[in-house]
Amino acid sequence: MLESGKYSYDTGSVPRFHAADYAVFACTLAISAFIGIFYAIKDRNKQTTDDYLLAGRSMHPFPVAMSLLSSFISAITILGTPAEVYVNSTMYWWISVAMVITALGAGQIFIPIFYKLGITSVFQYIDMRFGRPTRVLASIIYLLWMLLYMAIVLYAPSLALNAVTGLHLWGSVVAVGVVCTFYTAVGGMKAVLWADTVQMVIVYAGLIALIAVGANLLGGMGEVWRIADSHGRIVLLEFDPDPRMRHSVWTVLFGGSVFWCCVFGTNQAQVQRAISVRSLTGAKWSIWLNVPGMASIITVSVLAGLVMFSFYANARCDPVEFGIISKSDQLVPLYMMDILNQYHGLPGLMLSCIFSGSLSTISSGLNAVAAVMLEDFVRPMCCKAITTERATFFSKVFVIAFGLLCLAFAFLVSLLGTMILTLAYVLFGVLGGPLLGIFCLGMLFPWANKWGGFIGLASSLSFLLWIGLGQAITGTSVVITPPVESVGCNWTAINKPTPSPLLPTTTPDFAHPVTSEYDKYDGISRLYTVSYMWYSAIAVLACVVIGLLVSIITGIQDPKELDPKLVCPFFDIFCPYLPETLRRPLRFGVRHGEEVPEEVTSEKRRERLASLHLNDDIGKRASKDSEKSDSVNSVNGTPGEKSEGVENNGYEPQGYEIGNGSTRYQTRL
Repeated sequence: MLESGKYSYDTGSVPRFHAADYAVFACTLAISAFIGIFYAIKDRNKQTTDDYLLAGRSMHPFPVAMSLLSSFISAITILGTPAEVYVNSTMYWWISVAMVITALGAGQIFIPIFYKLGITSVFQYIDMRFGRPTRVLASIIYLLWMLLYMAIVLYAPSLALNAVTGLHLWGSVVAVGVVCTFYTAVGGMKAVLWADTVQMVIVYAGLIALIAVGANLLGGMGEVWRIADSHGRIVLLEFDPDPRMRHSVWTVLFGGSVFWCCVFGTNQAQVQRAISVRSLTGAKWSIWLNVPGMASIITVSVLAGLVMFSFYANARCDPVEFGIISKSDQLVPLYMMDILNQYHGLPGLMLSCIFSGSLSTISSGLNAVAAVMLEDFVRPMCCKAITTERATFFSKVFVIAFGLLCLAFAFLVSLLGTMILTLAYVLFGVLGGPLLGIFCLGMLFPWANKWGGFIGLASSLSFLLWIGLGQAITGTSVVITPPVESVGCNWTAINKPTPSPLLPTTTPDFAHPVTSEYDKYDGISRLYTVSYMWYSAIAVLACVVIGLLVSIITGIQDPKELDPKLVCPFFDIFCPYLPETLRRPLRFGVRHGEEVPEEVTSEKRRERLASLHLNDDIGKRASKDSEKSDSVNSVNGTPGEKSEGVENNGYEPQGYEIGNGSTRYQTRL
């Protein structure tokens, strides 16, 4: 039960970490480093880029699923989700339901195409579908996105913990950044996957500790629920269709599903791990296992937020109003120190939980940007016939370089202050949407041509940057929050007068405040009030609509001339029980499951191979279309045979067919 006189709202100060807490945190970093060293030694004789970047494409779905989940659970999520519940309500929980839609799109549309092409970088698909200029633009957008996000994930939790607990800001930033860069560089994808799995266990343990200890102090989860409900934090059925509503069922369920499809469907970091599984079925399972994983971690985070709110609401003291902390993202560190400080080592576990979210996100990001740099810039632009050893060396150099760049950018963020953090979060929301849009345009709309792809991507990016930056600069985001109390705080401890009390248990009427807030804005400013959850959906819609319009103006792509491996057989997947006579016209001319004639496959594929600059030897053999024969093009693809002495460049598992009619030359891109 709660004891008076020992918490921050009584004393006006925050407890500090014990030596045992630092020891637990150090052990977490040491375990991650050890995993990297272990796989560096274990796989020292495996030096191919497939082994380093894709774990030899031989991983089991479980560690891959855990790694995919842990990258979603960044430190920002661990700090932000409970704070979201504290400040607003439980509506964010619907994101766990939205994950079903996300998994359906990622697991059935995007991952199968990437897996069957056997590519290493998702942007190799963009080149095959829309050409090199669009590929370069998309790759640059992605690199900026990940660099920005990794810097925030590294800096933001350190800043929050420093402000509350006094944890050395740059000591924690450098320690986490260096350890993460080290085990990612030396251990490769296998180290990242298994370290993510361990870190995910730590995340669960930390959040469960917050719930268990806090609920026990308050008298059980029933009392927690009663307090939170009486203060308007239990809200699950907000059906307002207004897109300006921050979190409604529609906003979170549909806007959120598109938002997370940017991550699980087309983000290089996620796709790279999904295709490291030994089979396509396993890759799909790794995506679908994230549905219960996401539901559990979101539920645990929301419950932690409810317990945290009830803890301070029971004392009738809001820490931000009291002045112990300056903003809501510092709530979790404060709550952690309030309830766990008497148990030496538990604050260290929670500290490890927070930074495990950072480690998993940054390690996956470093591995991904290394793959993008190698496959999208080094190979095609300067090293066409690079050896396996040199390619692996370049990958490790890129991991180290981007790790150091991440540290430098975190320092830059600290100099520029809060405004740049706000802009960075907005940029993270708007950069992923246009990338999802270009993949949707290519895979779902066979009429889109290369001009439509490039202009659609550029226009979508510009439009979303305009909305995001406009909202950040003008400050027109509408967030209506329930009231909080501060009359229970010990104001004499900080030499301030006690404020007038608010009604303690009255749930506010939101109808009038929301309307009046929205009515403040007119004209173009209304566009800036759209919920951030809709940004990705708007970006996808803009990219697809503009891309198709430009394609119509410049001459649409003939679907019959497209390689069927580049287009999703949507109705074959989602309406498999329709008769063939109905499904055939719904393929819109794309030759899924059919033999592709010579005029479709020969010249165009030779040009695409040449533009990819993957390997001189492959390019020469590709020109001999009719020399070999063995397979017929199908929607599923057929594995090609490995040629000795030729670097596979990430394309080996499914092969790529080059040839005319029923005569194919099957090779690796």
